[in-house]
Amino acid sequence: MENVRLGIVVSEFNYDISPNLRFVFQGVTDARRAGKGYGAIPWRLGLLEPVKVERVLGRAEVRQIFKISRLGLIAGSLVIEGSITRNAEIRVIRDEQVIHQGKISSLKRFQDDVREVAKDFECGIGITGLSDLREGDIIEAFVVEEHARVV
Repeated sequence: MENVRLGIVVSEFNYDISPNLRFVFQGVTDARRAGKGYGAIPWRLGLLEPVKVERVLGRAEVRQIFKISRLGLIAGSLVIEGSITRNAEIRVIRDEQVIHQGKISSLKRFQDDVREVAKDFECGIGITGLSDLREGDIIEAFVVEEHARVV
């Protein structure tokens, strides 16, 4: 096959592929696209569910509890590891048991609303839906990330 243009070889190869093999090639391509979240094939997008991975951002220890009538309980806390961010989900741990899981309603440092509090700083953390909080509880902040599966 010397001095033969590539286009001719490819087109001959294309004609030699059976329809079943073309279907397999198309299926593999569709599965890869579905895993990466491409919108080209909407009826096949549900082939691969994304993998949900939980990433811990930081931990804070409750040092003092404040009761505020319009906000509820505020945990006066010291960040002991990582950082606490406002948009993170949290879980409250007491005696190595998870007693509550929810969202942060407010995050304050002194009088200011903040987006993040770093390690070794004190802050006030408002937690939605929590009525039982004690000194010494650990507040763990985390986010759930979705990663596309790859075929």
